[in-house]
Amino acid sequence: MSAPAGPAPPRRAAALPPPVAAAPRRPRGGRASRDAPTARRSPAEVPGDTPESVELVGMRNVLEMAAPHLRAGGGETGPAFFPGAGPTGQAAEFGPLDDVVMGGVSESRMSPTSAAGTPAFTGVVSEANNGGFCSIRCRSFEPKLDFGAYEGVELRVRGDGQRYKFCVRTDAGWDSLQYCSSFDTVAGEWQDVRIRFAEMLPVFRARVVPDCPPLDPRGISSVQLMLSKFEYDGQLNPSFRPGPFELPVERIAPFSSAPLTPRVVHVSSAGVTRWNRPGIDVAQEPPAVGMNDALGGLLTYKLAGEDAIRASGLPYAIVRPCALTEEPAGAELLVDQGDTIKGKISREDVADLVVHCLGSPDVANVTFEVKSTLPFSEPFVPPEGGPPERDWSGILWGLEAGVTGKTVDGVYTGRQVEAEALQRA
Repeated sequence: MSAPAGPAPPRRAAALPPPVAAAPRRPRGGRASRDAPTARRSPAEVPGDTPESVELVGMRNVLEMAAPHLRAGGGETGPAFFPGAGPTGQAAEFGPLDDVVMGGVSESRMSPTSAAGTPAFTGVVSEANNGGFCSIRCRSFEPKLDFGAYEGVELRVRGDGQRYKFCVRTDAGWDSLQYCSSFDTVAGEWQDVRIRFAEMLPVFRARVVPDCPPLDPRGISSVQLMLSKFEYDGQLNPSFRPGPFELPVERIAPFSSAPLTPRVVHVSSAGVTRWNRPGIDVAQEPPAVGMNDALGGLLTYKLAGEDAIRASGLPYAIVRPCALTEEPAGAELLVDQGDTIKGKISREDVADLVVHCLGSPDVANVTFEVKSTLPFSEPFVPPEGGPPERDWSGILWGLEAGVTGKTVDGVYTGRQVEAEALQRA
């Protein structure tokens, strides 16, 4: 449920002991040329510490370089490596590996199209000449795929009622150990088939290898789809049918069923959306709001950097602290959304908050502001024995994803979800 756009009292938080993490640094910002190009640059081409180069171009560079190594999580799939480009920019390129290698006559391929509108594993499987299997195997990935942060691989397929195998190799050798898992399909129905790495069997030439270490998903060299008359150790596939077959494949991607948590936690700034807000009294705002143009569009580019994160597809949390101080951690805090609060906060508190956000489902895809309850005139003095432990989960509970506090086409979205606020406008 979206929050109202009008003022609402922010939540209070208990105190905590000083964190070990280093405090974040205040970004430097020289004056930027308003005519400077905003085209995407490589890290080597960043021209200097201007707001544009640091807050926008720098953010784009970081996202571009880090995205392949950051998983989605939360029951979602990561970057598809078929038919997409995958987490390392490599799409799986499949070729046939059929029973002709042992004298059979079966044949298969990965067709680029099918009646389902997707690529398809298709062919004709025959038991002639002691054959009975078709398979497609991809070229070895270089570098290998690192799926150590994932639980397994998800295949979206339209079934034909037969049982198939999905196999993974960690060795680039042609005739090497593979890890396999069988899955049943329902004729004419789309299915999301989840293959868990921990449940895959170590197999060599259709025989289970005893006393073999489990699959290490941090170095996957290739993957394979197979339709075979045989299961493992001589057992027969109960739903095998010789003849033509087709298995449309919409997607192959890693997955995780762990709760969705941020993979990017960005420290922005309270006030970042106020420079173009209608009716705002800049005299009552932090100095950067009224001096945005004089500072080379500092807040403009900070907000553009935030938008780059929100558009990246990566799970994120954007923290907007008020004025940073060198005071010790532990003061009572307020959190809010809509970008209206003013005040101060210890750098140490912000650093501890950032660390917590990395593992917190409560702030996945959330943008919020935070400050101390103390006025600037009152320094925080920790109580004797130190402040009590902070309950970050209690502080952050109830924050809503999609709230930005931005002004879009003259509409201030406030504490509403941005998309919903613009629909109502």
